Amino acid sequence: MSGRFVRASKYRHVFGRSTKKEQCYDNLRITKNAWDTNLIKVNPQYISVNWEASGGGAFAVIPINERGRLPEQLPLFRGHTAAVLDTDWSPFDDSLLASASDDGKVFIWQVPENFTLHTDADEPTDVAPVARLTGHSRKVGHVLFNPSAANVLASSSGDYITKLWDVEAGQTKLNLKHGDIVQSLSWSADGSMLVTTCRDKKLRIWDVRQEKPAQEVQGHTGAKNSRVVWMGEHDRVATTGFSKMSDRQLGLWDIRAAREPMGGFQFLDSISGVCMPFWDDGTQMLYLAGKGDGNIRYFEYENGKFEYLSEYKSADPQRGIAFLPKRGINLHENEIMRAFKTVNDAYIEPISFIVPRRAEVFQGDIYPPTVGLKPSMSASDWFAGKEGLPPKISLESVYEGEEPAEVPAESKPSASTPLTSPPPAASPIKVMGGPSKIKAIQESAAEARAERAAMAEKSEPKLSVEDNKASMASMADRVAAKDAESDDDEDDDSSFEEISKPAERPSASTTAKMEEKTRGPVMAQEPEPSKSKFAPASATPSANKAAAVSSSAAAATASTPTATTPTPASPPSSGGGPGEALKSHLQDIKEQQSRLMSMLEAQNRVMARQSEQIEGLTGEVEKLKAGASTGQAGAGADKEKDEKIRRLELELEEAKS
Repeated sequence: MSGRFVRASKYRHVFGRSTKKEQCYDNLRITKNAWDTNLIKVNPQYISVNWEASGGGAFAVIPINERGRLPEQLPLFRGHTAAVLDTDWSPFDDSLLASASDDGKVFIWQVPENFTLHTDADEPTDVAPVARLTGHSRKVGHVLFNPSAANVLASSSGDYITKLWDVEAGQTKLNLKHGDIVQSLSWSADGSMLVTTCRDKKLRIWDVRQEKPAQEVQGHTGAKNSRVVWMGEHDRVATTGFSKMSDRQLGLWDIRAAREPMGGFQFLDSISGVCMPFWDDGTQMLYLAGKGDGNIRYFEYENGKFEYLSEYKSADPQRGIAFLPKRGINLHENEIMRAFKTVNDAYIEPISFIVPRRAEVFQGDIYPPTVGLKPSMSASDWFAGKEGLPPKISLESVYEGEEPAEVPAESKPSASTPLTSPPPAASPIKVMGGPSKIKAIQESAAEARAERAAMAEKSEPKLSVEDNKASMASMADRVAAKDAESDDDEDDDSSFEEISKPAERPSASTTAKMEEKTRGPVMAQEPEPSKSKFAPASATPSANKAAAVSSSAAAATASTPTATTPTPASPPSSGGGPGEALKSHLQDIKEQQSRLMSMLEAQNRVMARQSEQIEGLTGEVEKLKAGASTGQAGAGADKEKDEKIRRLELELEEAKS
C-alpha cells in the first residue's frame, strides 16, 4: 500500500457549475476604469455594477431575477461627477447601498420600490442619491458597511484616511490615518475591528473606536496590490498578495500575534493578476478568484490551516466578482455559495458551488444558521462603544418556504484560542490525594521546620546513635508511605518531585510526637497498615525509592556528630501503647534498609564487572587499531582485523548501553 489517506470533509467534492449564456445578465457596458476594485456587488435582490457612462459617473442596479439580454437603455444611478469606483450593499436593507467615486464623495442610494429594467418609457428615469457624504479631499476608492451595526459605513480615500460615517446623521465620526493609499479593507464579524492593506505594504488591524491600529506589521512584499478578508467569527484574517519575485501568495494571520503569517506565506502560482479572497463563515471555506484568469480556487479552514479542496476552471477570464450572501442561495439544490463574475466587460455569469448529494430533505450539516436582516445595534449605540454579533436566522425555515426563524447569535470559539486555567499554587512538594492531604503534609512540614529552628537555637546538641537511627528510619518511612499513597492514584505521573533535606535531624521523641500528631490522638494497639502513618513499604521497592532512602541515610550518617556518652531514649509507655507499635515498625524499617543496602552493594559489584569488561574491550580495540595502522600485514589480515574491530566496537557499545 502507498500509505496515503484521504482527509474526511463534507466539502471535498464541491464543484462549480457554470450558467448558460441565456441565463446570464447580458448586454452590459461595464466600466473600463483601471482602479483595483471588484466592479460588482450583489445581495439576494439586486446586483450593482460600475457602468461605463459619459457625462459623469454612474452605476447600474440589476434585479437578480431579470436574466437574459437586458435593454439597450437602462435606468442608471447618476449623481457623481466622476467615475464610480466602488459600491456596497447594506447587510440589513437590500434596497440601500453606498457608492464611492473619483470625485471624492460618498453617496447613499435607495432602490425604488418594484424597480425593474424593463419599462415602456422611451427614456428611462435615472435614480438620484438620497444622501451625500463629503469630507474626503481625494478620490474615494472603497466603501464597506459594518456587518453588525446598522448604517455604519467605512470609506477609504487617496488622502490616506479611512473615515467611519454615521449614515443616519450624515456625519463622519472617526478617522483612521494610514501611511499610503488603502488597497482593501474588511470588518470583523462583530464590527468592532477593521483590517486594512495599504500601498506601503503594511497590514493594519484597527481598534476603530480608538482610532489607532492594534497591530501594524509587514505584509506581502511585492509591488502589486494585496487584498485582505476577515475570517468571520474567528480571530484570523487571510491576505493575498505577491512576493518580491511576483509570485502570488496566501497568508493566514493571527490578529493577536500578527508579527508574521502562521506557517509563512503559501505559494499559489506565478500569474500576474490580483487574487480576490472571499470567506464563507457557514462552511469555513475561503474562495480565491484571480483577476485576468477564469479559475476560482477554494480551501477549507481546519485545524488552524487552509486545506486545498478543488478549483473551478473556466476559459473566460474575470475582472470583477462578487459572492451572494448565504440567505440568497438555492437550498433545494445543495448550493453552498454562488458567485457572479464579469466576462469580457459585456455580461455577468452566475457560478453555483454545490455539494453533490442525493437528498430530498434539508441538509442541516452544511447549512448552519446565518446572519439575517436584523442588526445587533444602531449606529449611535455602536459609536458609543457597544459590541455584539447580529442575530442569525435558521435556513431550515427558508427551505420550507416560511418566514426566516431567528436564532440567537453565539460566538464560535476560535481554533487558536488557548484554554486558560488559574496558575497552580507554588509549593516545593508535588503531592496527590486532594486538598486535605496537601494541607496535612504542609502543616506537618511547618511543624518540622519550627522544631528544627528551635533545636538550632540550642548550643551544640548531642545526638545519640539511637536517635540518629530513629530519625533516619522515620524519614525513610515517611518517604515510602507517601510514595505508596501516590502510586495508588493513577491520575498523576509523579510525586515528591522536590524534597528539601533538613539541616539537622530531630530526636526520636520529637519524631514520635510528630507521628502521633499525624496519626491522631487515639490509636489502637494494632493499627491497620493502610491507615497508619508508619505503614511498612512494599517488599519490592522501585529504584527511585531505594535511591531516595539511601541518599537520606547517607546524609544522616554524614551529618551525625560523634557522641562519647550516649543519651538514653525515653522509655516506651507500658501496656503495648503507641511506643510498642513504633518500635515494631522501626524494626521493620531497619530490616528493609539492610535489604536495600545489600541490593545496592550487589548492583555496585555488577557495575564494577561491567566496567572491567568495557576497559578490556576498549584496550583490545585500541590494540587492533594500532596494529592495523602499521600496515605490515596483508590485505586478508587487514580485512579480518577490520571485521574484528567492528565486532568488538559493537560489543563495546552494547556493554556501554
